[in-house]
Amino acid sequence: MGVRCVRGVPARGVPAGGVIAAGAGPAKAGGLPARGVIVRHAGYDQPETLPAAFAGTHRLLLISSNQVGRRVVQHRAVVAAAQQIGVELFAYTSLLRADTSQMILAEEHRVTEELIRDAGLPYVFLRNGWYLENYTSALAPALTRGVLLGAAGDGRISAASRADFAAAAAAVLAGGDHANRVYELGGDTAFTMAELAAEVSRQAGTRVVYQNLSVDDYRAALIAGGLPESEATVLADADAGVARGELATDSRQLRELIGRPTTTLAQAVARGLATS
Repeated sequence: MGVRCVRGVPARGVPAGGVIAAGAGPAKAGGLPARGVIVRHAGYDQPETLPAAFAGTHRLLLISSNQVGRRVVQHRAVVAAAQQIGVELFAYTSLLRADTSQMILAEEHRVTEELIRDAGLPYVFLRNGWYLENYTSALAPALTRGVLLGAAGDGRISAASRADFAAAAAAVLAGGDHANRVYELGGDTAFTMAELAAEVSRQAGTRVVYQNLSVDDYRAALIAGGLPESEATVLADADAGVARGELATDSRQLRELIGRPTTTLAQAVARGLATS
């Protein structure tokens, strides 16, 4: 998502030479230097690298770390560096309804939001819903077995594509008055897991059904499929959150930020099937 976002900022009128991408190394730069973007080394676990990496930054985007369980420590280092250089706006990719969600994943986002507020920095929280790609990037097993497993019940999911969420972040970085705003971001049309299975069936021409399990049984199925226990626990808990309605929203703020409709379920399934 980071590279997509950085590429999106010049597309909104900001000169590429005025964009800084800070990350772990050239391997993750995604060809940005060739586009004129300034690329600097910065490591979550190397806080001493952060102030220099952020030097000259006016609007800073922190894309939440993918190291669940270590996010707060890593994010705290970024907030401290942002304070040190005095950024004008601190944007953070949080989680939909982070302040009220009961999901395991929500806690680190909630604490990070508090850190940013307590730092006294002008902020904007981009509370992202689920990625469509979470469901469509690996459809082959469902096609083979004819079943999608989950524990989401009839809960609705306001998912959008990574490109949609990246475009929203790029819009915030490119300009406008977003200080001290909280955006609840989700796709235009929510869907259930049963509706996802039906769309896969329609496009693939083969029957796929959704099988709803208990949270414990879904966790066990994920572990049996090879996922580490900790990851299986988080994913099963996320489905419980879906069942409670925590990943659905009627907000149209994502559509408004990106200036177009969000990616549809049908579009995402088509892309997923093309690569399965």
